[in-house]
Amino acid sequence: MNSSRTKSNPIRSRRARILVIEDNPDHQVVIKNAIHQSFTDVDLVLVTTESEAIEYLGNSVLTGLLLPQLILLELYLPKRENGWNCLNTIKNHYPETGQIPVIMFSNSTLSEDITKSYDLGAASYVVKPTDFTEWGAYFQTLKDYWWETVSLPSRPIMY
Repeated sequence: MNSSRTKSNPIRSRRARILVIEDNPDHQVVIKNAIHQSFTDVDLVLVTTESEAIEYLGNSVLTGLLLPQLILLELYLPKRENGWNCLNTIKNHYPETGQIPVIMFSNSTLSEDITKSYDLGAASYVVKPTDFTEWGAYFQTLKDYWWETVSLPSRPIMY
């Protein structure tokens, strides 16, 4: 890999802001701990429902607050239709949120869940890890890929 390209990745110079949409309290704790182990400088926004997520993103757009660079979305909130509706709204309601990568994550391995998530615009679909060590490895891989490897559209930084 060309190291000069990696060094020029604009997202590396910014503090990570990640929106996590997860309704399981146990998973919230594990996710929070794993993210803080993988990211040294992160603003973690954690919401539990589809409506909280849409409200947060809408308020960010309307007030000019910095949007997340990445969204992790549990498919079953508690029903998969909630997760799909949330994904569809993120991708289509506000132009400012349409390009934010959304990673669907769920315990579900159903082909229909995976296919429809991609059809609605998910950047990735990940089956949730089963133990804390796997969660840590998952978030390290997530950081390496989304913060160290790919180039994402630049957005003005607003506070």
